[in-house]
Amino acid sequence: MSLPKSLYTLLAHHFSTATKTTTRLPKLSNVPHKYKSEAVERAQKVLTDYLHATRGFSFPSAEHISKNCRFSLTNIIKRVDFSVPSFSNRIQRFLRYHPINEFEFFFESIGIDYSQVCHFVPPNKYFLSEDGTVLDAACELSAFGFPWNMLGKLYEEELSIFSESSKVLKARLSRFKEYGFGNHSVVGMCLAFPYLLSLEGDLGGDIVALFDDLKRVFVEFDIENSAEGNLESWYELCKKVRVFYDLGCENGKIGEFLGRRKDVFLECPAEVLFQKAKYFCKFGVRKEDVGLLLLQSPEILNLDLETPVISALGLLKHFGFDMKELEAVSEKYPHAMGRNKMANLPHLVRALDLHEWFFTKIKNEHQLLANYVISDFDEDIAEEFSDGLERIQSSSTPIHTMTKLNFLHGIGFGENPLTLPVLARLHGRSSELQKRFDSLLSTGIEFSKLCLMIRTAPKILNQSPESLEAKVKFISEEMKPSLEYLNIFPAFLCFDLENRIKPRYRFYVWLKEKGLYSKSYSIASIIATSEKKFVARVFGIHPAAPKHWFECFSYRKSFNTCLEASLA
Repeated sequence: MSLPKSLYTLLAHHFSTATKTTTRLPKLSNVPHKYKSEAVERAQKVLTDYLHATRGFSFPSAEHISKNCRFSLTNIIKRVDFSVPSFSNRIQRFLRYHPINEFEFFFESIGIDYSQVCHFVPPNKYFLSEDGTVLDAACELSAFGFPWNMLGKLYEEELSIFSESSKVLKARLSRFKEYGFGNHSVVGMCLAFPYLLSLEGDLGGDIVALFDDLKRVFVEFDIENSAEGNLESWYELCKKVRVFYDLGCENGKIGEFLGRRKDVFLECPAEVLFQKAKYFCKFGVRKEDVGLLLLQSPEILNLDLETPVISALGLLKHFGFDMKELEAVSEKYPHAMGRNKMANLPHLVRALDLHEWFFTKIKNEHQLLANYVISDFDEDIAEEFSDGLERIQSSSTPIHTMTKLNFLHGIGFGENPLTLPVLARLHGRSSELQKRFDSLLSTGIEFSKLCLMIRTAPKILNQSPESLEAKVKFISEEMKPSLEYLNIFPAFLCFDLENRIKPRYRFYVWLKEKGLYSKSYSIASIIATSEKKFVARVFGIHPAAPKHWFECFSYRKSFNTCLEASLA
């Protein structure tokens, strides 16, 4: 069985500090401040009794739900008038006449972020008894040792686990113990690799290789004792192994690499390991190479790759560029020159089209990155750029503009005078600009060439992702030049697809098919020419051509006119 999905979609939610949305608890304006804790405790007790005595839940499951659903519970407390002597009775009365959506309470209690709970609540179902397995599966897993409030990690990634019977889950957990793992290690493994609990039949070679890696890490290298039998420690170790599996490292070999440097492996938090993996994946190289870099040079995990200031030319000189090579890079990519942050280094070298060379240098001589210190050779902030920063700070929207500037730095634009004119032409929030940039990358345009296009025609990033993708699709599938043509005429992406690009191009195709002209016009000449000059050129081709243009191709035509002309 192959390992599914990608590093980011599968692994990110395991690192709650990085990905969990922080939803604020609703205010209990109906409860005096000094009684708020007491009100919550009483409501929890009443809810436990209600779920156990009235709804028939086992007492442990009722208690788990009531103690781990602060948001759902707070929403009930808000609807009940508070008084110290009668509050518990009022909560009981409320639950008697206002049955709760048990799925909402359950999903929040197993650790699914409250802001996401609505996406998991099934339609037209209110009581957990309407689902034959979900609560039983949770109870079985909890009895084995899974923390109740972490079961959401399993549910979010492998929903099928909760459609299995208690008997099936118990058998699968027992099967893992037959491989020599204890309860804590099985729980840690399954939380980090949830798909293990969805496997049926014989375990494949990839799973056996995974078990070999985990055994090697836990037993042969004595990490088992280092974890001190603590479930959180087991889970932390398994998450680290998961990082390398999702990077595509060779199954069955990871344990050996990790064991060689178990000191680094134990000391580095899983979140740091994940962030470093994410950082080096931004270089645009193979994930397997990133995994090997981290395994073979674990010292790199201790580097600060976020806050140091770097400069394009200074860093390239440090990595071995001579003056002639520096001049060539500076001349070709002036927008990337100047200072930037180490956090933006991967995209900076991609903007210079040097990412593969640079990553190879790091892989072979990782100390080069550790030893770099900004020096006298490095570029200072250009005076024009510095003046621009002052103007931004004194403007009416300094925060909004600075976030857009940070977006440009993030895709490789440096602190130089060329960056400011680009910034002035960008519209939208930085998150929107990033989505538009990513959508163009997804069409196959190279990173460095896309940055050059933005430098030439910044307004291309003012289009929606859907519009940009549609234009790229049209030029590549119907107009059929290479995408390289966008390097010559990036402003193509600024024109309206339905009202400008399609009608004009299709009209020229029609003229050519009718044999009315043989001259070849460039795409830029067809699209960028003003309407007045376009019509004049068409008239020069044939006196009757403008009439046909307006009747059947121009966006100004009426539907009926075109229909009549096409039927004639």
